[in-house]
Amino acid sequence: MPGLIRGVARTAVVAGTATAVSNRVSRRQQGRWAAQQGYEEPAPHPAYPAESPAAPAASDMTSKIEQLKQLGELKTQGVLTEAEFEDQKRKLLGS
Repeated sequence: MPGLIRGVARTAVVAGTATAVSNRVSRRQQGRWAAQQGYEEPAPHPAYPAESPAAPAASDMTSKIEQLKQLGELKTQGVLTEAEFEDQKRKLLGS
């Protein structure tokens, strides 16, 4: 029985190490690709929204502006085509 537990523990350590290394390599590679393409990775979004719920009209406009910025970033990164960008922008603005 102790041999079985030792084997399971060894497997867990190896799997955890492999996952950590893989994640680190992925992050480094993303950074290199971003540097080659001339833009930085977007800053992480805060866990809580910055706008207050006291002003719903201003909050709605701020939300639309943020979504438009995100769409623009996706288009710049090549995730969205020009047609997809225009379609999503039209839906967002309701026109």
